[in-house]
Amino acid sequence: MPIEVQTHDSPLGRWTMARWSPARLSGIVDSLWYFEGFIALPRERIFPDGRADLIVHLGPCYGQVEGSRVERYPTVCLSGILLRPNLIEAPPGECAVLGVRLYPAGAYALLGRPLHDLAGITVDLADLVASASAELAERCAEAESPAARLRAAAAWIAERVARASGADPAVVWAASEIERQGGAVSIAALRERTGWSKSRLAERFKEQIGVPPKVLARVVRFRRALVRLHGQGEAGSLADLALASGYYDQPHFNAEFRELAGFSPGEYLAANRYPESVSLAEPVRS
Repeated sequence: MPIEVQTHDSPLGRWTMARWSPARLSGIVDSLWYFEGFIALPRERIFPDGRADLIVHLGPCYGQVEGSRVERYPTVCLSGILLRPNLIEAPPGECAVLGVRLYPAGAYALLGRPLHDLAGITVDLADLVASASAELAERCAEAESPAARLRAAAAWIAERVARASGADPAVVWAASEIERQGGAVSIAALRERTGWSKSRLAERFKEQIGVPPKVLARVVRFRRALVRLHGQGEAGSLADLALASGYYDQPHFNAEFRELAGFSPGEYLAANRYPESVSLAEPVRS
C-alpha cells in the first residue's frame, strides 16, 4: 500500500496527514501516521479500539487531561489497549507527531515483554526498550519529509521485530479471529480450537495481548459499531446498526456504548467529529 498524504483546512484546523500500512509489517502494524499542523480545538477524545499506540513527538508534546490538570506525555511513549475513553490535549500552536498503531501481538513482539501491566496506561518507551527509544526519535527527526519519517519508523520496527520471538501462534490466531469477526465471536469456540483451558487462554492473552480474550472481543465489537455510527450518522437505524455489529439488541448496544465511549450514541453524533477519524474534537473548558 502506498503512503497517502492529505491536507486539511477547516474550522477544525490546518494540517497535513500521512498514512501508511506497510505490507512487510502485516500482522504487526495496523498503520503508521504522521500529523503536522495546527488544531483549532485542542482537545481530542479518543476511544478504545483494541490497538496499542506508539507515539513520537517531533516538537512540543501532547498531554492527557486529568480533571483540571494536563500531564504532558514523554517524547516517545507507548499506550496499551484502552479500556475507557481518553481525553488528550494538543500543545499550543503548530505541532508534529508520528504514530504507530500496533496490533497487540505486534506490540508484544516489538517490546519483548508481557503487556498485562500496560493496558489502559501510557508509559515512556525508554522505560521499556532503553536507548532504542532515543534511536527511534532521532531517526524520525532526521527524516526530511512526512513519508520519510514513516519509512524511518517502519524500518526501526522491522529491525526490532526481526530479532524477536513473537507471540504464541495460538494467541496470534485467536486474536486475529476476534478481529476478523469484528468481536462477535465465541470465546469458547476459540478455546476449543486452541486446545487450551479457559485459564490458560486468559493468562496467555493477558501476557501477550494485554487483556483477556473476552475483553478484546468487547472492545473490537465496540470499535466496529463506532466506525459504522460515524459513517452513517443519523441516516440509519440504531437498532439495525446494533444487530449488524453483533449486539443482542439496541439496549445492549446503548449500554456497552455508554460504558466504553462515556456517553450515548446520540451524544456522540451531536459532537464535533473529525472527518477522517472517529475521535471527537473538543475545546478547553474553563
